[in-house]
Amino acid sequence: MDMLSFSGCTHGCSDKETEELTRMRYAFPWWKEKEIVSEKKRLDGLCPLTPEETALVLQALGFKGDTLIYIASGGIYGGERRLAALRTSYPKIVRKEMLLSADELRPFQNHSTQMAALDYLVSVASDVFVPTYDGNMAKVVEGHRRYTGFRRTIVLDRRELVELLDLLRDGKLSWDQFSVAVKEVHKNRMGQPTPRKVIPGRPKDEDYFYANPQECMGPPRSSNIESSKSDI
Repeated sequence: MDMLSFSGCTHGCSDKETEELTRMRYAFPWWKEKEIVSEKKRLDGLCPLTPEETALVLQALGFKGDTLIYIASGGIYGGERRLAALRTSYPKIVRKEMLLSADELRPFQNHSTQMAALDYLVSVASDVFVPTYDGNMAKVVEGHRRYTGFRRTIVLDRRELVELLDLLRDGKLSWDQFSVAVKEVHKNRMGQPTPRKVIPGRPKDEDYFYANPQECMGPPRSSNIESSKSDI
């Protein structure tokens, strides 16, 4: 909820939910940006994909319906209602609360960073990591996975995806056209070795070091590079 409130991203939310998120943003003075046009942010690729959009993108990328999906996050705003479309396409959805018993989870509850650390460990170890938003945790997981052998991390181009999703919704793209376009956009965004963009004197404009710690890595192992290029 706080992430959606802070970002102003309300696509798919009801009017009541949008009002609630806006009130929350205004209630915290340290959140400087107050007036936000949600649809503009979405079209600029600055919003997380919704569960509905995520389901379509995963299908377009070729993930089968029996794929086991671990959701690495806190509470999903809107709860099971918002997850319904994703769960319909991918019934095997799990979260830490489902995998750990109440006794196992109890020491971590009421400690948000420790709960996030559990998600981090699973994200680093997963076969494929697909962040729907490029927050700090997603960037660190991406870098950790690069450092441990360029494990496949699909960094979604949300700006391109939003345009394609809207074309699909409006009937201007067939499903096959949509799927081909999604794969084409992401063929070089699979976590394979890439040079880190460095701009002397402009560190804020550089690629994040912790997402691509190129300077700390030796020559990549060919087997891992090839596996990262393979089709999904």
